Amino acid sequence: MPYTITLIPGDGIGPEITKATTNVIAATGVKVDWDIHVAGLTAIEKYKDPLPQNVLDSISKNKVALKGPLTTPIGTGFRSVNVALRKEFDLYSNLRPAKSFEGVKARYSDVDLVIVRENTEEFYSGIEHYVDSRKSAAETIGIVTRTGSERIIRFALDYAVNHGRKKVTIVHKANILKYTSGLFLEIGRNMAKDYPQIEVNDRIIDNMAMQMVMNPNQFDVIVTTNLFGDILSDLASGLVGGLGVAPGANIGYDTAIFEAVHGSAPDIAGQNIANPSALVLASAMMLRQIGEPGAASRIENAVAIVIKEGKRVTKDLNPGSPATTDEMAQAIIEKL
Repeated sequence: MPYTITLIPGDGIGPEITKATTNVIAATGVKVDWDIHVAGLTAIEKYKDPLPQNVLDSISKNKVALKGPLTTPIGTGFRSVNVALRKEFDLYSNLRPAKSFEGVKARYSDVDLVIVRENTEEFYSGIEHYVDSRKSAAETIGIVTRTGSERIIRFALDYAVNHGRKKVTIVHKANILKYTSGLFLEIGRNMAKDYPQIEVNDRIIDNMAMQMVMNPNQFDVIVTTNLFGDILSDLASGLVGGLGVAPGANIGYDTAIFEAVHGSAPDIAGQNIANPSALVLASAMMLRQIGEPGAASRIENAVAIVIKEGKRVTKDLNPGSPATTDEMAQAIIEKL
């Protein structure tokens, strides 16, 4: 029986890298019936709504989705569709691996980190307003709850156990934010007692950023709150060569959405030159989630080989003799 999975092609380069990714999945032999729906700018044009009800209904039914990048206007316009999806389906865990690939120019060659970011609370909850009629000041409220903290820290600890990881680092600002970050840290330290096989330590966020740049190999699994996690996950991606090789997953109790974490890059949309690696790697995470670990590993290995060879890769990886998006996808398929 084929899997039925929601597919959101996305904006900008989204349809191109989504097509490449679905071709790679098909080549593994895993059968998928794609339930295709649009969101973001494309949905605005078609439905006058960036997140139409048919998208929500599809994800509610299928429980798994693969999503291309969606554009979020800066400062004005509609709120982030990505944030709305996380809140709608309570996708409380944002999972962002950052792993070095031979053939990608980066400051380090042996990074293997996983960022586990709380995905629904704190400053991204959308609780904000102007405090006066002249709009001379604005306020954002960041709420950290015991329930939210417990479930994300447990997710990180369980992930470490289930994936053979040895250490979990709790990142906070409890020296200044004594109530919100203090609560997060207190809960983490208490929960660590239930996982004696895992080394659990903590770092203050500003020191953590410095330490990751100086020596990322001292870290393994990193768990933190929403805003800090957003920043550190992009920092980790930078350590391994950028967002072009950065997959991500948003995971809840019974629903998961997998995505490339880079933007929609409208300036190169339609040119068939975008690197599909991030979404292809996200699809491997998805396959592992639905019980196809063999196909997932084959995809990850094939991507690594193609990038290492450096011959049939896109312009960001080989400026002198670039391949197209479709050509790189075909190279990955051949290495399967």
